Amino acid sequence: MSRSEPLRFAINLGNAVLAKALPDGSPGGITVKLAHKIAAEWGREAQFETYPTAGKVVDDAQKGLWDIAFLAVDPQREEVLHFTQSYIQIQGTVLVNDSSPWQSVAQMDNIGVVINVGKGAAYDLHLTRQLKNATLNRLASSQAAIDAFLNGEGDMAAGIRQPLERAAAEHPGYRVLPDNFGQINQAICVPRGNEKRYHDLVALLTRWQADGSVQQIIDRELAVL
Repeated sequence: MSRSEPLRFAINLGNAVLAKALPDGSPGGITVKLAHKIAAEWGREAQFETYPTAGKVVDDAQKGLWDIAFLAVDPQREEVLHFTQSYIQIQGTVLVNDSSPWQSVAQMDNIGVVINVGKGAAYDLHLTRQLKNATLNRLASSQAAIDAFLNGEGDMAAGIRQPLERAAAEHPGYRVLPDNFGQINQAICVPRGNEKRYHDLVALLTRWQADGSVQQIIDRELAVL
């Protein structure tokens, strides 16, 4: 790819903490700001390919449809992706009914418990490895998992803390457990086989983490969630 061609960034709209659709339909949020910063550093134009879920981004990793993505680090994904160091950690927890007996994520893994998750999301992959007794009910997206739970499907919905807390605030009768089943490391990634770009991204992110510019982007965007 020549320097004059745009850099194609895959943006996962399924993670509301990191990206969202703006009123005009364009993507916005932390990952979009980081994408613009990367493109500007390399003198390239940022072009965005939006996806409804992280799983679909991974599915397209070896199809030449995008150049750089922002996803949660996961061993299964590392088979097809090169991940930089993490630039933010996100908490994974669950939304439950106010009347439910659950007070901790340690109580999740019981026979008969049905947990809604977004299919292919980082916490779906994490819980698939960790749970021995509970059943995962995989929905089309993270938001679909929440919506299904609010409509009476499943015993709880697993996901990222901020969207779950927003759902609880907007729908009386629900609460989010105070603890987490995991810290989800979010990183920048490229399809395997792109060694130079991977190392260039590691160097960029290392510099920006040292000078605080990445944290400034994160703080500004989280303040308006």
